[in-house]
Amino acid sequence: MTAPQVIVQKYGGSTLETPEKIQAVAQKIAELSRSGVQVVAAVSAMGKTTNQLIDLAHQVSKTPSRRELDMLLSTGERVSMALMSMALQDLGISAISFTGSQAGILTTDSHINAQILDVKAFRVEEALALGKVVVLAGFQGVSPKTKEITTLGRGGTDTTAVAMAAYLKASRCEILKDVDGIYSADPKLISHAQVIRSLNYQQMLEMTLAGAQVLHSRSVEMAQEKNVPLWIGPAHSKLTDGTRIQSESSDKSDQALGLNSHPRVLQIRTQASSKAEAERDLNVFLDQFEIGCPQIFYFQDQTLWLAGPQEILSAIEKNKDHLSSLTLIANEFCSVSLTYSTAPSPNQMTLFQNKLKELQITALQTWSSSLSHHVILKNSDRKQALLGLHPLIKA
Repeated sequence: MTAPQVIVQKYGGSTLETPEKIQAVAQKIAELSRSGVQVVAAVSAMGKTTNQLIDLAHQVSKTPSRRELDMLLSTGERVSMALMSMALQDLGISAISFTGSQAGILTTDSHINAQILDVKAFRVEEALALGKVVVLAGFQGVSPKTKEITTLGRGGTDTTAVAMAAYLKASRCEILKDVDGIYSADPKLISHAQVIRSLNYQQMLEMTLAGAQVLHSRSVEMAQEKNVPLWIGPAHSKLTDGTRIQSESSDKSDQALGLNSHPRVLQIRTQASSKAEAERDLNVFLDQFEIGCPQIFYFQDQTLWLAGPQEILSAIEKNKDHLSSLTLIANEFCSVSLTYSTAPSPNQMTLFQNKLKELQITALQTWSSSLSHHVILKNSDRKQALLGLHPLIKA
């Protein structure tokens, strides 16, 4: 007798925004469970709950401690998991909810931006063996060293879902949101952006590091390491739609795939001669003021370019007078990145740069990574650059 198929699903906050949406998602999970599939659903906090909790923390404290922020922020996903489990039970589905710590998500002891070290999901396995649907609070875990609750950073529920899919050897991990898949650019800014139907892990990773918000970069890294097939699409759609991410994409051509952007980057000057030394200096400052770690987007000529969640960048700005060996130079810049299916050619770099010149946009910094061209621009040039560069992507 073959073992039942296991599917791990992740539901984003916008798909759980209201009680009615939670009930609609519960119907979808119930249908999948009744078909004989073992289902684990990792859920995000409802709607804008995480932002509201962050705002609440800053209303009562000028500098909320990262430990207490983790305690606070982890409650958002706990609300979602309990409500989802109740909704499933009302549909006659045996369901049980687990927090990250109950599900055996073991992390580093860093608060706000912890990383998953290991998964020991014994209770999840037991529940599935009993025929239950498991509803898992995403975005959180526990440090085995400190026994403290930790959170995984913005988008961390993606990583929770991938980690659980890898542990359970699931047939796939579905990332379900309110978007139709991975787009060639942000459809809110570029109305004619198209859904990319197939990507490989490295292409997706480059896009997330360049500012694509649909997936958490650590989830892509883990999916690649553990060879977990991903599908990204809307909660109401079929698997024939959306975007598939696996070891190889169906498109073998050499072309531009996606245009992404960090809407805000910080320029910080350092006295350090290497990126590692600059990162150590930055971490001393972050630890002193209990600020989460930003993304070091680029380092050259003793200049750090930092990207990341708005609240982290704002906290760095707020404490800029205490940067010590680091100096905040400017905060009015953004990044724009064009990612290709394979390593871009010199000719493609020339096309990229010529288009910017044609648009009369001045690049403060330009460089290439393995699959992408990147540029730092003034915030005021961002939309024009995105609109102007998008035609370089073939339809």
